[in-house]
Amino acid sequence: MQYAEITGWGKYTPPAILTNDDLATFIETSDEWIRTRTGIKERRISHINTAEMSALAAKHALASAGIDASELDLIIVATSCPDTLVPNTASRVQQLLGSNNAACFDLSSACTGFLYALQNATAQIRFGAAKKALVIGAERMSWFINWAKRDTAVLFGDGAGAVILEATDKPCGLLNAKLGCDSNARDILSITNFGTDMDRYVNPPSALDIAFQGQDIFKRAVRGMGQATENVMQQAGLSVEDVDLLVPHQANVRIIETLQSKLKLRDDQVMVNIQNYGNTSAATVPIALCEALEQGKVKPGDNIMSAAFGAGLTWGAAYIKWGDKVTASQEYVQQEQEPQNAKQLLSVSIEHCLAKAE
Repeated sequence: MQYAEITGWGKYTPPAILTNDDLATFIETSDEWIRTRTGIKERRISHINTAEMSALAAKHALASAGIDASELDLIIVATSCPDTLVPNTASRVQQLLGSNNAACFDLSSACTGFLYALQNATAQIRFGAAKKALVIGAERMSWFINWAKRDTAVLFGDGAGAVILEATDKPCGLLNAKLGCDSNARDILSITNFGTDMDRYVNPPSALDIAFQGQDIFKRAVRGMGQATENVMQQAGLSVEDVDLLVPHQANVRIIETLQSKLKLRDDQVMVNIQNYGNTSAATVPIALCEALEQGKVKPGDNIMSAAFGAGLTWGAAYIKWGDKVTASQEYVQQEQEPQNAKQLLSVSIEHCLAKAE
C-alpha cells in the first residue's frame, strides 16, 4: 500500500510587523485588550502577493526535502486570497518554481483549507496519480481588512506554509481525517462585496469587508474542531495518551485552550504561535507545523493531531503519523525582502479605510 510521507516543510512570514501598539494609534484598542481576548501580540503584513509568498514557502520546503521543483507531480494552493481567479494562483506558483510537469489547482476552504488540501494530495498519492506533491496554505488577509473596524482589524495577518509529500511504503503521513461543513451558518464569517455575488455595475463597488460574528464563531469552532478531533482519534484507535502533539488552527488562543482542555493535553503538547502572526487562515497550520519542527517538538514516529475551522463554515481534523525525517536536508537561502514597501501600502490602506469611516 502507498502512503504519503511529509519529507519537506517551509514557511514564509513577511518581514513587516504590525504590533498591537501600532494598531492602538488609529483604532480604539490597546495591547492588553487584544491580548486578553485573542492571544495575539503582533501580525505580519505582506508587500508581495499570495503566489510569491507561496513560492517562497515552497522553495524552503523543496530544499528541506532535497528535491527539485521539476520532480513535482502536483501543486495545491489552499487560499481564500487568490491573486487571480482566472488563471488560478497555483499556476503562477508553478511558473515561479519552474515545475512545469505538475498539475495545479487552488482550493478554497478558508482556515480549514490546508487540511482539505493535505487530504486531497494524500489521496492522489495513495491512488497512484502522483508521487511527489506540494501542498501550500497561503493568505494575504490584510488585503481584505477594513482597518476602521476593531473586531476584525486586530485578528488577521499574512503568511504562507508548505509541505512536500512523497510516496512511500512506510505507514506514515496523513492516515485519518474527518472534514465537513456547517453551511447553514455560512454568513456569520464572510468577505462581502467580492466575487460574482457583488453588483458589478455599482461605480465604484462597495468597499471590501469581513463579516464576523465572534461569539457564534467561537462556539461553532470549539464544537466543530472538538467533534472532528474525537472522530479522527476513534478512526485511528488513538487515546489521549497516544497524542504527542496538537497543531491546531491559530484563530484565537481561547479556542486552542478549550480544545487542549477537552483533549487533556499539557501545554508542551500543543503548538501555539498565534501571538506572533495572528490568524493567517489556511497558512496557520503549516506555519505552526514548520515552527514545531524548528523547535524540536516533533520526533520520528510521533502522533500528530491537527484541527481547523473556517468560513463556510468548514471544519476538519487530521491524524498524521510522522515519518523518520525531522531535520531539513538543506536550507533555502532567501534574499531579504524590503519591508518598507509593506509599511507604505499598509499606511495607504489604513488612511483609505479611516477616511471612508468618517
